[in-house]
Amino acid sequence: MIETLLQAILEQVDQPKKDLEHNLRALLNEAVSKMDLVSKEELDRQRTALNNANLRLNELLQQVEVLEQKILNKE
Repeated sequence: MIETLLQAILEQVDQPKKDLEHNLRALLNEAVSKMDLVSKEELDRQRTALNNANLRLNELLQQVEVLEQKILNKE
């Protein structure tokens, strides 16, 4: 009889724990989904694209300098 009572009490205690865990998971999932997060892979892709753009920009700036020097030498 004591074991049955103890089992009943444990079952009653366990349900609020499960409910609380479910609610906390739902709240955390909602909070994370509202955050503006990106994956590490996406961050790496963006970093690579930025580095490539900077390299191309530097090449173009050097070409402009060469063209400017040509124009100045003709004058």
